[in-house]
Amino acid sequence: MNGADTAWIIVATALVLFMTLPGLALFYGGLVRARNVLSVFMHCYAIACLMSILWFAFGYSIAFGSGTSGYWGGLDKMFLNGIDADTLAGTLPEVLFFAFQMTFAIITPALIVGAYVERIGFGFVLLFSGLWILLCYAPVVHWIWGGGMLADGGIFGEVGVRDFAGGIVVHETAGLAALILAVFLGARRNQTTPPHNPGMVMIGAAMLWVGWFGFNGGSQLAADGGAAMALTATHISAAAASLTWALWERIKFGKSSLVGLVTGTIAGLASITPASGFVGPVEALMIGSIAGILCQEAVTLIRNKVKIDDTLDVFAVHGVGGIFGTIMIAVFGAGTWAAQLGSLAIVGVYTTVVTVVLIYVCKAITPLRVDHETEVNGLDLVVHGERAYDITS
Repeated sequence: MNGADTAWIIVATALVLFMTLPGLALFYGGLVRARNVLSVFMHCYAIACLMSILWFAFGYSIAFGSGTSGYWGGLDKMFLNGIDADTLAGTLPEVLFFAFQMTFAIITPALIVGAYVERIGFGFVLLFSGLWILLCYAPVVHWIWGGGMLADGGIFGEVGVRDFAGGIVVHETAGLAALILAVFLGARRNQTTPPHNPGMVMIGAAMLWVGWFGFNGGSQLAADGGAAMALTATHISAAAASLTWALWERIKFGKSSLVGLVTGTIAGLASITPASGFVGPVEALMIGSIAGILCQEAVTLIRNKVKIDDTLDVFAVHGVGGIFGTIMIAVFGAGTWAAQLGSLAIVGVYTTVVTVVLIYVCKAITPLRVDHETEVNGLDLVVHGERAYDITS
């Protein structure tokens, strides 16, 4: 065990949990109508709790178990069987590695929340998220980070896919699942109400930015120069994307919005995630600068051209950003084109199939969408019996 590495990953674990609670909850909560803000908090918080238990019970073993299959890790580490305070994973206590990966398992299905807010059934959220983390996310983790079929020595030969902190594992999977759920749900009945609290959105985005240092810097799994470079690249990309998003907004609409500026931040963070351990600050500046415009155009395409009500633009920001960053690894020569594009395709098809099947299964058990009256009156009061504010909008 290395004490410095252990100390850093303890901090990084806390930072990644901070991304979901409260960062993502506030970011998404501010973007919805006032009568639905508590439902967003409820989704994020309940998902965090459920994913923690499922990751402990089965998910970690599926992803990082000692099975020799290239497809899944097996069940030998269920409930952390055989792991105690002295068991090591590299230079870290394995129980800490488990906890760090658990925070990734929490935020990935929480990202999907943004696609279905204001109209989805709470029971469906929990059932779908729980099955999805075990049947979609955990196997993909094994393929890429657990030494599975897409890693070095797998189907792409000695040099497998390069995904430092989750461009494919987190952002592609969550983005595609979000888009598919939005299609199945259909559009909201009221799409004209603006974000009820842009200030809350900014606070949430700022927390995500801070937490992302643990997300990307912690993925080095060591307290060394690689972690420092990943952290620096992350920051530069986020700053660049924020500015280009705001500039592109001003060119197109004559004004730069606060919500746009901070959405650009998230686009830059998502885009640098897979590449942060393989590029330097100059490459990060290029990735972020492009991401601010690319993801904004993706928002316009999905909203206005394709007419899919991905409510908070999960696919356009996270999905497109993660895919773009994964491709840029090959552009900068840090990975092979075959492995980067091939892995994107394989994970994309797998995620799509599993997500569609799970939607059909889950909606046969519990309603996918709330009724018309609940949607009009807001999920907070009808579903959860609470109200965020004395005056609703």
